[in-house]
Amino acid sequence: MHEPNMVAIEPSATAQGSHSNFFLCVMFAGSGLSALIYEIVWFQLLQQVIGASAVSLGVLLGTFMGGMCLGSLALPWWNPWRRHPLRVYAFLELGIALFALAMLPLMPYVNQLYIDNVASGSWSLALRASIAALCLLPPTILMGATLPAIARWVETSSGGVAGLGLFYGANIAGGVAGSLLAGFYLLRVHDMVIATGLAVMINVIVAMVALWLARAQPYSPIEYNTKRRSGEEDPLGWTIYMAIGISGMSALGAEVLWTRFLSLILGATTYTFSIILAVFLVGLGIGSSVASTWSNSMTRPRLLFAWTQILLAWSIVWASVMLTQSIPYWPIDPSLSRSPWLTFQLDIVRTAWAILPAACLWGASFPLALASLSKSGRDPTRLVAGVYSANTIGAIAGALCFSLFVIRGVGTMGGQKLLVILALVSSTIILFPLIVGRLSDFRNGSTTKVPQGLHRQKFLAVVSIGISLCSFLLMRYIHEMPYGLVAYGRYIATWFNEPSYLYMGEGMNSSIAVSEDLDGSRSFHVSGKTVASSKADDMRLQRMLGHLPAFLHPKPKSVLIVGCGAGVTAGTFMLHPSIERIVICEIEPLIPPAANKYFGNENHHVMEDPRVELVFDDAKHYIRTTTEKFDIITSDPIHPWVKGAASLYTREYYEQVLLHLKPGGIVTQWVPFYETSLDAVRSEVATFFDAFPEGSIWANESSGQGYDTVMLGQSGPMLIDYEQLEKRMQREDSIQAQKVMAEVGLGNPLRLMLTYAGRKKELAPWLEKAEINRDRTMRLQYLAGLSSNTQDADAIYQSMLTYRVYPRELFSAPNVPKRALQAVLNNETKLP
Repeated sequence: MHEPNMVAIEPSATAQGSHSNFFLCVMFAGSGLSALIYEIVWFQLLQQVIGASAVSLGVLLGTFMGGMCLGSLALPWWNPWRRHPLRVYAFLELGIALFALAMLPLMPYVNQLYIDNVASGSWSLALRASIAALCLLPPTILMGATLPAIARWVETSSGGVAGLGLFYGANIAGGVAGSLLAGFYLLRVHDMVIATGLAVMINVIVAMVALWLARAQPYSPIEYNTKRRSGEEDPLGWTIYMAIGISGMSALGAEVLWTRFLSLILGATTYTFSIILAVFLVGLGIGSSVASTWSNSMTRPRLLFAWTQILLAWSIVWASVMLTQSIPYWPIDPSLSRSPWLTFQLDIVRTAWAILPAACLWGASFPLALASLSKSGRDPTRLVAGVYSANTIGAIAGALCFSLFVIRGVGTMGGQKLLVILALVSSTIILFPLIVGRLSDFRNGSTTKVPQGLHRQKFLAVVSIGISLCSFLLMRYIHEMPYGLVAYGRYIATWFNEPSYLYMGEGMNSSIAVSEDLDGSRSFHVSGKTVASSKADDMRLQRMLGHLPAFLHPKPKSVLIVGCGAGVTAGTFMLHPSIERIVICEIEPLIPPAANKYFGNENHHVMEDPRVELVFDDAKHYIRTTTEKFDIITSDPIHPWVKGAASLYTREYYEQVLLHLKPGGIVTQWVPFYETSLDAVRSEVATFFDAFPEGSIWANESSGQGYDTVMLGQSGPMLIDYEQLEKRMQREDSIQAQKVMAEVGLGNPLRLMLTYAGRKKELAPWLEKAEINRDRTMRLQYLAGLSSNTQDADAIYQSMLTYRVYPRELFSAPNVPKRALQAVLNNETKLP
């Protein structure tokens, strides 16, 4: 089949001078900056639609990178050689901007389309992928085409490869700036609309600069034929494509694994994820820039490419040792600093210390792969598209396989060993032609004299293979994730007397652990944070979340529990005989079995009850897509500073909860006062009251000081009658429930009602400057993330209590208990 004639560009015709390259680098930096802003914004937007589970995130990442791959492959076939490359590049940038502008107004319609069709269930995954493709493929295809488009502006030589590598590095540098700008400023201070508007403006400016350069630098292509001739193609060039694909797989696999470690070490805030991404991109940029500079003087790029993979194996082991045996135990107490910005500096240093060496080597792989395949006269667009798409396909496979299968199947230790194997296999594939066959200049059976230096190159390849095989021994230094890191995360270095650990598991979405103290109390840990325990303070809170609405509702029959934890809250409903159905929505499948095994006594073995249905999904996604309504919905998500958790504290989430309550239904929501700030708590409370104006707050103290609270809301006004509540708690079928509440000091109506802490009407001055947390801003995750290391729980609690008064419209009580309630709730005396 005849291939179309393509073109090579003479350096003189393309203005390879420094001023032109400078503008091209600036353009690519701007393109990378806008691309990372879009990626962060689009992922946040689409997670609101299809959920934030590992499957949904895998679909989003696969679609995003798949679009980039399709764009790189499609451009050489779509773009006629006579079109000016800079004009093509400009129109690609303008197209990206137009699709980005269309995304925001179209999202409500996409959202409704998804909700209307997702109920079919059996093809939910296909629908998620279709929605992601509908939104992400058009702009990402254009993004993927930008580097191959500009490749027509260079020739396929060492100098051309150097230019392409520098443009790639500039694009990555822009990506670093974009990830930091979006994560630390645009979305923290503004919202998705402002962030998108800035990225669109950058795209337009880049396009205008490209069009100006196109006018200033005429395009005079010289035709050449791409038909393969003897000596023009490397018959074993496929090894380079395979190797760069494996390199992409290991790079994204490593990012998945190391993000799991670093989110435990640094705290899983949105800022931590921005830091990890930025450091990883910095490494890619450094490696790409250095390798591109060297490409001008390279004589053995294939051999050097192989050595980057061998060094990668060593750097992966380095990262593993640092992340499991060194950095978690650095003598750092994050709570010592009141400034999060000082802590961020330490986080950057710790992240770079572990992963920067490997990231640099992955960055060097791309230009080295180009140099290994580069020959004067080859179409640069097809060369770049082939290498870029092979790398991207590998990256997609790595991201999906490691996030969905590897961690769950063999754990992070097995995953890191697999990374080492992939790097060494990649190096062996690269070296294969240098050992078993002649170089690309020779055919099998040729009698041509072996060129000078070929024997030496084969000798170096054999030595490299030997070193590569010996590198497998390094895997003995890779250890499993420390149990204490899963349990206590960033505070592990402060625990001098760790408890005994009964269990540790690594799932698709979270790592979990169960520990036991010397007094026999047990704690349930998820992703470096204690989320539940059998200690009195935690048991009181977990039981309040369930028994408070169950006693206040006249006859609850169906319950939805958001977040399983130790299962104690779900287990409280086992003691109310009117309950006929309990749905537990949990994002991590490992949690319910562990809760049943290690907290069965505390949760009354709720997982074994036939009334219980387990749903493994992102809770917001489940509530938005189910048609079922409930008498009680109780929500106990992880702390709002954990990335993604703030979506369960938004105005839109509470609106969905309200829609899924039956008439007279009640909702309870956990709100922590520890590891947070006054502004974050005010935002949580104000957002809840915005959806439930008649709601109320019920406090759980620890040793007399503020600790956390339960927000209680309902679909209309509520009256809590003391005598009716007392009768309800003393009924024969409620004796067991009343008994377990007595164990935590809340066994009678007076003690329970004394935990009242306020309502919207009373707290209006306290909430005056509070920000409402909405889906489009997710302001709470940025507020809470800045204060995740602070311990101001009692100060926040006391500031709220100054506005508390006896709620006459809410409480009805006989004179004696009424006077006691008034004395305490009006702050005239302390709790008896």
